[in-house]
Amino acid sequence: MTTDVLWPNAITVRFQNGTERSFRSIYDTLDFLECEWPTHGASHSAAVASCRNALRRQTPTAASRKFFVAACREAKLRISSGR
Repeated sequence: MTTDVLWPNAITVRFQNGTERSFRSIYDTLDFLECEWPTHGASHSAAVASCRNALRRQTPTAASRKFFVAACREAKLRISSGR
């Protein structure tokens, strides 16, 4: 079993319907990317791969965060974070 990894600060995503969801855990982020993500493009694929690697401790947390933010922008979702 893979141990979860936390972001230093949560990332809050605002969807087109106005609802918001905060992501603090890379595992939760990966689950969302794989099961509920609204669009699939190059940034989405990179974010999925990076989150998987971060859970295996093969990618720095900051890199997977950067890829998730890029996927949000690609999907035209608004984001905010604690930093």
